[in-house]
Amino acid sequence: MSEEKLSLNDLAIAALRESAKWCLFLSIVGFIFIGLMVIFGIFMSVITAAMPSTEMGGTNEVAMGVSVFAAMKNYFGLIYIVFALLYFFPVYYLYNYAKGTKKALESGNNDVLATALVNLKSHHKFLGIMTIVMISIYVLIFIVGIVFAASFASGMY
Repeated sequence: MSEEKLSLNDLAIAALRESAKWCLFLSIVGFIFIGLMVIFGIFMSVITAAMPSTEMGGTNEVAMGVSVFAAMKNYFGLIYIVFALLYFFPVYYLYNYAKGTKKALESGNNDVLATALVNLKSHHKFLGIMTIVMISIYVLIFIVGIVFAASFASGMY
């Protein structure tokens, strides 16, 4: 079995160089937004912790709405921080791809380029899995909505 070595022509090298520049830009912007999400999450945690959690008088609907908000208010900031953590991984993979590709093109080292491309693969794999998860959640919400609407229409609620 003969093993062919892959070589890159000038067009491929130029495309990788351009790709690395844009990926570096996108990853830096991603890190900035992750930082803003964490700051906003902390800010929301502080603000919602300072809000009174006592129920206001009035109808049951108002009291129930206030109690639901009181129960959830401590999680608003945490949700932003969790999303920032989730967003960190694809941005980190993209950053590693950009830096590794730049280093590989400067040094001509195939192993460094291979590692950079593995990071690009990890970036795409992470986004693909998250896309599947989100589509699954949307389908589940749609099914639950149909079941709820059907049970409401039949008079169960």
